[in-house]
Amino acid sequence: MRVAIIAITANGAKLGVTLKDGLPQSTLFVLEKHATGVAVPFSERVPALMARLWPECDGFVCIMATGIVVRSIAPLLQGKDQDPAVVVMDDAGRFAISLLSGHLGGANALATQCADLAGATAVITTATDVNELPSFDMVAQENSWHIEDLSRVKVLNALLLEGRQIAVVDPTGKVAEACAGKGNLLLVDGVEQAAQSGASGVVLVTNGLLSPAVELERTLVLRPVDLCLGIGCNRGTKADEVESVVARHLAQLSLSERSIKCLASAEAKADEEGLLSYARNKGIPLVFFSSEELNGVAVPSPPSEHAFAAIGARGVAEPAAVLAAAGGKLLLHKVKDGNVTLAVAQAGE
Repeated sequence: MRVAIIAITANGAKLGVTLKDGLPQSTLFVLEKHATGVAVPFSERVPALMARLWPECDGFVCIMATGIVVRSIAPLLQGKDQDPAVVVMDDAGRFAISLLSGHLGGANALATQCADLAGATAVITTATDVNELPSFDMVAQENSWHIEDLSRVKVLNALLLEGRQIAVVDPTGKVAEACAGKGNLLLVDGVEQAAQSGASGVVLVTNGLLSPAVELERTLVLRPVDLCLGIGCNRGTKADEVESVVARHLAQLSLSERSIKCLASAEAKADEEGLLSYARNKGIPLVFFSSEELNGVAVPSPPSEHAFAAIGARGVAEPAAVLAAAGGKLLLHKVKDGNVTLAVAQAGE
């Protein structure tokens, strides 16, 4: 986590040095007249400094009055899934207050770290934490799952706090593990059982498309990011064709595009603009493998004479998908669709 520690007083500067020593990837910013050798001096006003650093940092520790911080960050706020963690500490180092993005941004954890380093008291106000309950957004974050509709987190966490029954459909078992017996959870095998259970809400963990049986108003959908797409394509293939092929075949498999973990291809395609553009537009990581790596993977489809003649690999889509999935299960054997060859593998644990 890239953390900016900001101090505006002499005592705050001393406390900042302690925090910087204990927080990896942190940078200490101190008002110019109090700056020491390990700090970056600044002379601008705090709101201007925070606005400048906001896009670059995952977290802020502000050693100053809470009011200054609130006024400084108010114009910068975008949403709980986008805002960085913000922690406020007093000049005497007595309290570390988790102010913003306690769960998804990691401010609760950052406040706890700061309190441990400074011998302070962490102030955590998120309801699930103070009631010693897990929160479903934290379960998602800890497992790197996407949250389908962030507004449902508030609904389901409220049901959890009220002790209402929540049906959980989770083939991974991660939700039950995180809750550790806390909360009124009913573990069921599928959406139909959840609908028939009479539970007040549903938590559904799936990389699949949603069926009409899912009542979206009372369902929190958490998506494991575990689909690795192996892609081969002819030279000059456009991004929109890659996108169309991926969307069509994932839909046929009833799989969600939001569960795509990465795209994988041969090193020879590292300059293929259509593939690069598709990955960039979708914000999906793109990995490449050498022909030697691709040839070292056993796959069900017969070797491709075309691929071997072109790049020395007996195949691209299937072995790239399997390699990216670290040996995970192949969900779609390679299919040739226009200028694109596609295979899909599901990453293992």
